[in-house]
Amino acid sequence: MHVSTVPGRALAVLGCLTLAACASATTDEPGSTTKLRAQLPRAIRDAGVLRIASDLNYPPVDFKEQDGSPAGLDVDLARALASRLGLRAEFTDLPFEQVLPAVRERRVDLAMSAVLDTRQRQLGLDDQGRTVDSGVDFVDYFVTGTSILVRQGNPARIGSLDDLCGQTVALQRGTVQDEIAQRQTAACAKTGKPLTIRRMDNDQQALAEVAAGRAVADLNDYPVAEYNTRDGQGKGRFQVTGGQFLTSPYGITVAKDSTALRDVLAKVLDQLIRDGEYDKILTRWNVPAGGVSSAVVNGGR
Repeated sequence: MHVSTVPGRALAVLGCLTLAACASATTDEPGSTTKLRAQLPRAIRDAGVLRIASDLNYPPVDFKEQDGSPAGLDVDLARALASRLGLRAEFTDLPFEQVLPAVRERRVDLAMSAVLDTRQRQLGLDDQGRTVDSGVDFVDYFVTGTSILVRQGNPARIGSLDDLCGQTVALQRGTVQDEIAQRQTAACAKTGKPLTIRRMDNDQQALAEVAAGRAVADLNDYPVAEYNTRDGQGKGRFQVTGGQFLTSPYGITVAKDSTALRDVLAKVLDQLIRDGEYDKILTRWNVPAGGVSSAVVNGGR
């Protein structure tokens, strides 16, 4: 398995799906929020609210404070985007596997929930390449890689996906990590050492499986893996091993026919990047290495 680190401002390597998507970064000058608000769908302008789906169980990207209020990287970015448009960000907490359906069915305006932008999700395909839904569009705002989190000391000596053969891994169901582990089961089967996957409702449950020794590793995004090795979180209990692999962007997720909303969000994200508010938010959550230099529509592969 090729191992890669997450490059700063890395989205430049992902490219743009269309020339219009690339051009969105320079269409409006900073401060043109009145013009951008006017380009929003009328229903959103009239409501004054941006309805956002998020699985608030994935710190530091999306989670709840002790008082139940939403917090995290996605939450801060979503509030900044909404504020620039004179809107209030309203979060709906959903299990991750329900986030994309909520967007497609227009029960929310968008999702910000550490959703990896992939061609499969853009086109609504299953693992066999069959069309199963209408797909979604993405505005890419952060680059991450998948990490392997193990117990401190790495007692099972896990250093790669292949080392998981013959072992049990815990992860959150419905995620890209779930897809990665499922593909790895085929590789492990060829070695005669099957990989067992324990699918949990959220990553905190997956971490508990690792802590209890019922799984040797948890697969999750690098900001989450790193967060769970810090003081006050999992320091002394967990460590990251094997570097990062399968670098991909997080995308603000909108329905395929929400092109007006998609394009406005891309322009406002570019404003946040240009004026430095974006960098402040990433620094607040200790993830500046995943920063991008501009918004890209459907840059995932």
